[in-house]
Amino acid sequence: MARAPTRESDVLSGRRDFEARRAAARARWRLTNGEHHDPATCVPRAGHERPMTRYAGRPADRSGRADGLACPPSGFSPAAHGLRGIACLLVLTAHILAGASEHIYPGDRDYAALVRIPSMFGTYGVYLFFVISGYVILPSAVRYSPREFALRRWLRLYPLFFAFSVLFVVLNAITNAYPKANSLEAIVAGFLFLDLFTPTEQLTPNAWSLSYEVIFYILTSLCVYALLRQNRNSVRIAAFMLAAAFLLFEPVSIYFVLGVAIRLVQDRWSLRASPGSRLLECAVLALALYAVSRGRHEYVWHEFDRPTLLASVLFTGAFFYLATLPGSLTGQMLGNRVTTYAGTVSYSLYLVHPYVYFPVREIFQRLGVFTDAIAPSILLFFAVVTCLSIGASHLVHLHLERRPYEWFFRQRIYGKTGQEAGAGRTCP
Repeated sequence: MARAPTRESDVLSGRRDFEARRAAARARWRLTNGEHHDPATCVPRAGHERPMTRYAGRPADRSGRADGLACPPSGFSPAAHGLRGIACLLVLTAHILAGASEHIYPGDRDYAALVRIPSMFGTYGVYLFFVISGYVILPSAVRYSPREFALRRWLRLYPLFFAFSVLFVVLNAITNAYPKANSLEAIVAGFLFLDLFTPTEQLTPNAWSLSYEVIFYILTSLCVYALLRQNRNSVRIAAFMLAAAFLLFEPVSIYFVLGVAIRLVQDRWSLRASPGSRLLECAVLALALYAVSRGRHEYVWHEFDRPTLLASVLFTGAFFYLATLPGSLTGQMLGNRVTTYAGTVSYSLYLVHPYVYFPVREIFQRLGVFTDAIAPSILLFFAVVTCLSIGASHLVHLHLERRPYEWFFRQRIYGKTGQEAGAGRTCP
């Protein structure tokens, strides 16, 4: 079947033939799949689900994609999408509860002990983000040319990050709340995601994890390019050695490797969940959460002899593999409107909520809302911060997260499922 003529440079020079390519993709799907799939939303229609197409080893067309389509035929995982929302809510909960322990009730040991485990689960939510990224980014790196992959990732991530980084720089210049972050070195390193390699920290709250994400994107694209689009072994060795060096430098990036490995295994063997796998799914989730609750780790190599750290990594990988199988218990439980929506706005919520949390905490303190009756005080604080954060995140998601990407590519980031249950698969 003939492919629509495209040029790799079209992505950078504009969107001249994007609509034509998408129309051609729609026509091809109608011819080859009997309209069982809707290429405009990248989601299989009800009753016609099938495993993800094997991208690895397929010849790329001139647009740099594995199959020349606007989006892959399938690949939406309600479990992965819902877990993204759960991970963000874990982070939000940890910041509210643990932050109150540190700044509002610093001398209350009972409260500190009570929020210790939720705080650990908040950190674990970030690691779960890393697994999800490894799982969903690999096919995108294979599907698109390095240039288009970089452009899509940049438009997907940077506009929102840039806006909140500028907001942080302005506010910090006025208040000097974080003096070290006012230096030129810190600002430049923060905007360029280089804080992992400098003594400075990332600027906007929570954005430290985005530096790991960006490095992972770069290394994944480099390794895929070297493996699938280069014939020189020296280039391949250099690319994978660079990736291995970053893993040695930042062992926590092993969670990205977990996600990539799970994607490759599922792409190689198209399995479905069974009653036995669903029971095992529950068991390994319980074991993963138990291991996480047993202690906080810095993820340096000398800690990898600790059973709790190894158990956290291994059981997380086992759970995520079972959870993302078609028909999994996690997929069934998280395939609802609430968790789907949480997954859709998770990036916005992740960056927005600190800018709600801090002013609300300050207002509550000045009004004397925090009293010795800790439970009602924290419940009210939690409810107000959560509601305001979700409301603000919805607006930010629509206007800062989605708009640049969808304006440029004329393509939705998320498409609706056949049952219109919420957001569909990401088209990165």
